[in-house]
Amino acid sequence: MMEGKRITDLLETEIPVVQAGMAGGVTTPELVAAVSEAGAFGTIGAGYMSAEDMKESIREVKKRTSKPFGVNLFVPEEPEASLEDRERAAEALRPYREELGMDDGDAPEVPDVFLEQVEGVLAETVPVVSFTFGIPPKEVIQSLKQAGMTVIGTATTVEEAVQNEEAGMDAVVAQGAEAGGHRGTFDTTFDKAMIGSMSLLPQVADHVSIPIIAAGGIMDRRGVDAAFVLGAEGVQLGTAFLTTRESGAQAVHKEAVLHAGEADTVVTKAFSGKPARGIENRFTREMEGRNVLDYPLQNALTKPIRKEAGRQQNTDFLSLWSGQSPRLSQDMTVAELIRSLVGPWE
Repeated sequence: MMEGKRITDLLETEIPVVQAGMAGGVTTPELVAAVSEAGAFGTIGAGYMSAEDMKESIREVKKRTSKPFGVNLFVPEEPEASLEDRERAAEALRPYREELGMDDGDAPEVPDVFLEQVEGVLAETVPVVSFTFGIPPKEVIQSLKQAGMTVIGTATTVEEAVQNEEAGMDAVVAQGAEAGGHRGTFDTTFDKAMIGSMSLLPQVADHVSIPIIAAGGIMDRRGVDAAFVLGAEGVQLGTAFLTTRESGAQAVHKEAVLHAGEADTVVTKAFSGKPARGIENRFTREMEGRNVLDYPLQNALTKPIRKEAGRQQNTDFLSLWSGQSPRLSQDMTVAELIRSLVGPWE
């Protein structure tokens, strides 16, 4: 069994297990710090955060642990949508707003906070910054590396992994189709990049020299062992950490994952405009085939609905992100989960 030494050296952690940077409130400072304190690597999912909120979260984690942790950022996208398209998309959501007792509200804003976030991680001297949804500008990568930070990219195909290496990334997350939440695809259509981990990992390993962190469907030691055999030197878990006690996921979300089966997830654009895997519910079923704006416009449109649904504990309209292995999820503490994963490195 490989030891994942390149990853542990890179992350300055004891074991090559990374907690995924799940955006939207799951990665509380409590969760991130607990992961790092237990010898793995915690990550703040800052994709939707303002720069100030992100910096506050970083400071909170530092209060709880002196061990390294990272921040995950979304590489920005700039889709275009006509006024007519925006109106159609808003109209498709009107019945759900009415059912939840919401008014029409104002037109949603989609602020571009990426460069402010980059300035924020530089100011707060975060050890590791990872990226999803693309490769950031070379100036961003250079500024982070010049500051002594480790940078990690995300890939869903071999070509995307190669591009990450060529751009100067220190490691790459190879995201299999089993992964919960958003797809990291940026160089092809998402359907062509729906490659399972068993196929993706060895092919990526044959074409890049930087360390590979496997993601997608990994929930226990069996998945960890399999990832290492296939060429990974580290593993990234999202859904497994989502149901831990320290996770900021809503209780109804945790319960939905804990009681779901492997056939209960779907890949949908309905919530955010970008394909993402979650547990099927009424919203994903009824929105199939309806007018949906591209990310992040659709995400901004549905955010108030998701927020109100969460307040009402109504899972019909929540984005219940989950990977394809929910039967393996457990209600436990972060420390208990990590202890169950450390066998290969004991």
